[in-house]
Amino acid sequence: MLMTAEKRAASQSRRTPPDTARGSGMTLFSNPDFDGHEAVHAFFDEATGLKGIIAVHSRALGPGFGGCRMWPYESEAEAISDVLRLSRGMSYKNALAGLSYGGGKAVIIGNSKTDKSPELFEAYGRAVDALGGRYITAEDVGIKVADMKAAARRTAYVSGIGREGSQVGGDPSPNTAYGVYLGLKAAVRHKLGREDLTGLRVAVQGVGNVGFHLCRHLHGSGAEIVVADVYKPNVDRAREAFGAEVADPAAILFEDVDVLAPCALGGVINAETIADLRAQVIAGAANNQLGVEADGITLRRRGILYAPDYVVNSAGIITVAAEYDGDVTLDEVTARIGRIHERSLAIFERADREDRPTSEIADQMAREIIAEAA
Repeated sequence: MLMTAEKRAASQSRRTPPDTARGSGMTLFSNPDFDGHEAVHAFFDEATGLKGIIAVHSRALGPGFGGCRMWPYESEAEAISDVLRLSRGMSYKNALAGLSYGGGKAVIIGNSKTDKSPELFEAYGRAVDALGGRYITAEDVGIKVADMKAAARRTAYVSGIGREGSQVGGDPSPNTAYGVYLGLKAAVRHKLGREDLTGLRVAVQGVGNVGFHLCRHLHGSGAEIVVADVYKPNVDRAREAFGAEVADPAAILFEDVDVLAPCALGGVINAETIADLRAQVIAGAANNQLGVEADGITLRRRGILYAPDYVVNSAGIITVAAEYDGDVTLDEVTARIGRIHERSLAIFERADREDRPTSEIADQMAREIIAEAA
């Protein structure tokens, strides 16, 4: 049975990221998203109003490396759940991408459109610096290059700023989108037997920086694009640039399309939404797209191929890690991003051989790499 419009809206328009849907009042160690994290640091600066959390999941492969997200969380519990899930995802992402970095993430509690200031991000830089290199930061949702440059005035443990001497760097969004495009093409090849995207309908949920660049690749490949975003200027830009069809944000997941690309926040693929999905492939940039691990099993039972998000969206961390290392050429970065296609295919094929969800296969592969390093 199809969900009502009210249920759809409730499922997708929560003010807090769906990847944080956990009970309030929860303690750290009893939180179901706590996964043996090495450290969780809270930081506060009264002068700028900075409030946030840095979580380091694992340093088995190297220092924790991952972006900083700014979001108006409704509670500290939701912020904690988000940073725990995101930092664990970075451990898995970095491991499968072959990087010599562990998993870390930061969240700042606040509205990125109204609460920012250079001084706030300088204070954030001091918080990162106080960890002595155990965590390296970069951009994520709500954060721009200028914000990281402000943080860089107070710490060297930052990337995504266009570091002097590096052939790569700055805003990682275009590369993130290209990596997602490669993973999406791999999924289409595996599930639909197509080497091209001509005439395929693709629904892109969220057309901010990454989603917009993904639309550019899709449009150039002849795909028909359906877009939705809660921020109208983003939708208008995609419609004008690519002739994209516009859908209601509350209905975009359920469009009659071949491919669904979630490129906003996480948790949108869940028990409430899976039954009404019409796409045969899910491949997008959003982190933590599955509400819970069991959702991967449900997708497989429904015959929907899921491209694990941290596999296909790893080009961003590949890029900022190369910038931070400083001795990686543009050709080397391009080659590393190109492996997203073959890595995705390997996961899909193994999932079929073992009759297991692709999400489960990817998690296992990442955990094996981390365990061997540890």
